Amino acid sequence: MSSYSLIEVSNQQSIKAFLNFPAKLYRNEPNWSRPLDEDIEKVFDPKKNKKFRKGDAKRWILKDENNNIVGRVAAFFDTATANKNKLQTGGLGFFDCINNHDAAFSLFNACRDWLKENSLEAMDGPINFGERDSFWGCLVDGFHEPLYNMPYNFLYYKELFETYGFENYFNQYTYHRKINKGGLKDGIHQKAARVFDNPDYTFEIFDKSKINKIAEDFSIIFNAAWARFPGVPKITKVHSLALINQMKPIMDNRLMHIAYYKGEPIGFFIMMQDISQIFRKFNGKLHLVNKLRLMYHLRFRKTITRIIGRLFGVIPEHQGKGVEAGLVVAFERLANTPGFPYDDLELNWIGDFNPTMMKVCEQIGSKIYKTHITYRYLFDRDASFERAKRVNI
Repeated sequence: MSSYSLIEVSNQQSIKAFLNFPAKLYRNEPNWSRPLDEDIEKVFDPKKNKKFRKGDAKRWILKDENNNIVGRVAAFFDTATANKNKLQTGGLGFFDCINNHDAAFSLFNACRDWLKENSLEAMDGPINFGERDSFWGCLVDGFHEPLYNMPYNFLYYKELFETYGFENYFNQYTYHRKINKGGLKDGIHQKAARVFDNPDYTFEIFDKSKINKIAEDFSIIFNAAWARFPGVPKITKVHSLALINQMKPIMDNRLMHIAYYKGEPIGFFIMMQDISQIFRKFNGKLHLVNKLRLMYHLRFRKTITRIIGRLFGVIPEHQGKGVEAGLVVAFERLANTPGFPYDDLELNWIGDFNPTMMKVCEQIGSKIYKTHITYRYLFDRDASFERAKRVNI
């Protein structure tokens, strides 16, 4: 058995080692894309991550007997999320490791023991100490180039998690379809026609001159359509406005569609450019030169050919009335106009606990392209394990 030593990430040297290790691990993996260092460090900055208000996080790197780094991991919890589970549940994330049980289990044990010390009863992983749309899930199928801030890992990670005792809490799917290639299932256009013919329903794209109203509309729809899901907190208008302002430099208003009923917001289809197609060349750094490179590619080179479906939702009162179809067809019409620059659409983060969204993805002609697993590990090994409950059935 090899001898490994855990080192807590506590200074600039260990932070640098934590950030750089994956680049060494995946150096021969052409599809791997290094996330921006600053995107990861935001997660662990109490001044930037509000999860620290009611929680905490700790990171480690793992070294072998020759002082080589062979793994890294983070553990974290916040009481607001923990309390939404039957068992008080924390998280494990940013796991990267050589293909070795002893090394991986040393990292898993460190997370388990620290979470137990903080009165947690289970841990999910690999997940993020923040929003679900970033750094979440273990890739087990569809080893294609990753989307922005979505995990890409070796296939052997699945065996490491499951041999340790993690169980499949839910699958999260990424669906893919070509743009401008048809593929909408029979009935989508008929359903859309019904709401298009009803003057009470209107469909708009993002208007930058109405950013405050859009932020409020977004928060209303999100809280009604998504915040009832397990582990998804409500969003305030202030938070919504901050997210939109953060996206503005790279925003394409053609990718943000909002549905209204008698002037009230009822649904959205939010997409964004997959900027990882540019960032993958930056080696994790977003210094001034790379910022200029980013703007050059966005404005002149048209490097980005792939878009990501970030959020799709309709408030419960209007589900099943054709609004979903209306949002899809409204985007299809715009995508078919001359000069539309994107070729591929990936619909990201569709949980298997949400069969309604899975059906929508299938109806628009997309197919499962990648599968990530969110695992759960119960500290009481005799406790009964339950998968995530289905919703919207």
